[in-house]
Amino acid sequence: MQLKPPKSIRGKLALATCSMLTGMPQGANAAGADSPWELDTAVLYYSEKDRVEVVEPVVRLRKEIDDDEFISVRIVYDSLTGSSANGAIPTDQPQTFTSPSGHKTYTTDPNETPLDPTFHDARYALSAEWEKPLGELTRGVFSANASNEYDYMSLGVSAVVSRDFNLRNTTLTAGASYNADQVDPVGGVPVGLTNMPQFPAVKATEGDSDDKTVSELLLGVTQVVSRRTLVQLNYSFGSDSGYLTDPYKLLSVVNGATGELGTVIPGSEPYRYEKRPDTRDRHAVYWKTVHQLSDDVIRVSYRYYWDDWDITSHTLDFRYRYELRNRHYLEPHVRYYAQTEAEFYRHSLIDGESVEYASADYRLGEMTTTTVGLKYGFPTGKNGEFGVRAEYMVQSGDSTPDDAIGVQRQQDLFPDVEAVIFQLNYSLLF
Repeated sequence: MQLKPPKSIRGKLALATCSMLTGMPQGANAAGADSPWELDTAVLYYSEKDRVEVVEPVVRLRKEIDDDEFISVRIVYDSLTGSSANGAIPTDQPQTFTSPSGHKTYTTDPNETPLDPTFHDARYALSAEWEKPLGELTRGVFSANASNEYDYMSLGVSAVVSRDFNLRNTTLTAGASYNADQVDPVGGVPVGLTNMPQFPAVKATEGDSDDKTVSELLLGVTQVVSRRTLVQLNYSFGSDSGYLTDPYKLLSVVNGATGELGTVIPGSEPYRYEKRPDTRDRHAVYWKTVHQLSDDVIRVSYRYYWDDWDITSHTLDFRYRYELRNRHYLEPHVRYYAQTEAEFYRHSLIDGESVEYASADYRLGEMTTTTVGLKYGFPTGKNGEFGVRAEYMVQSGDSTPDDAIGVQRQQDLFPDVEAVIFQLNYSLLF
């Protein structure tokens, strides 16, 4: 199990901007009982080579209940299986780890990245949304969400208010969201930076569960530049507080001269549980342009992110919707992502050193991710559309960082992660 990111309100404006130029149905003219239901369904398959597999079906229903007033419900189920990197470094010897429950062990082969084969999860999520005019030029979107899995529960609410100006050519938006989460790790919440005990000893814990909160604010402006062009600019601020550590991640403890696994206290293994700060402030600036050619649509976006964990990132995304005959279309997609490492990111710890925070989670390390893909869509009858998307993703980091010691230079400390993504979606007005 890996800790899930909070539900974000940043995507609401992006989705609205896309729909303004794609020609997709936005609801019927008649309100209330005479208006049709809008059904959107999708099934996502995500698979990392030799690692995690995810299957995620999604169903969303939306209906106009009054003039320009809508309600919608969204149901999501996630199934995750496979193996996940536990944070320890590869060595030239087999490595044995105690499972998070403490009831069994698993072994990694020499020169292989340690993967936890006990990784599995199932998540159920439900959200409801109410879109309502708050005046002639003002709209509000109010939503609530809940999700649950065997070791994590999240409850949240959000509100987004938009107001039109300049003959409806300019829209200002403000939003806020709040999530309250509870973490219930298998085997309890480990004490950060304590040694993993030898099986069958019990690890030191701070209790059975812990809490965290996630708050976000958003300010945005969307401008109609011409009949064919929209530009959007958003700023968001997020504040996380509470238990932000991944309870299943470890760090290897190594000899400072040779890089080999170091000596530890009797009755424990040369691995420590990670520990992260209990607060995190996040900022992001997002820009997007949607331009319609004679028939085709181009979408280009850029996002710059920074936080007080010393992570900065750049995300560039490009989509081109190429219209074919009879409402068929192709949509190539390219995405590039690059981030710096967190200030407490370490591929390993040196035996005897004292640190306040440390994590070897590759998601906090310096890396780049490139995604390329293609979507094909076509109508099904008068009011339906079917689409299929296929993408390939590769994530790369520094395999031999400058601070690698001795035998560590013979290992790939940040192997590439390759993944394939397939998605089927179907939309219908009925």
